Amino acid sequence: MILQGYFLFISGAEIGFILFIVLLVFGADKIPEIARGLGKGMRQIKDATNDIKSEITKSADKHNIDLDITNTAKDIKKDIESFKDDVEDAAGSIKRKF
Repeated sequence: MILQGYFLFISGAEIGFILFIVLLVFGADKIPEIARGLGKGMRQIKDATNDIKSEITKSADKHNIDLDITNTAKDIKKDIESFKDDVEDAAGSIKRKF
């Protein structure tokens, strides 16, 4: 079976047809302006996302919150292992009595 890559389930011919319609509707002179506007819009979204991430990081640092999930997961795993050892010790003494 041959697997083909699809971008949003649109084939190459359909993308070409859409680009042709865009060219007919807007004209060749307007397409660079549209692309430039889309690029600026995407840049603004990326900058806003980075600003939000930095604000979250600053707030977490201010309130001494650890955003690193790996350290938190390691701490939880260590606590679980400690509890498991305690339970095994208690279970071992119970087994020996019976």
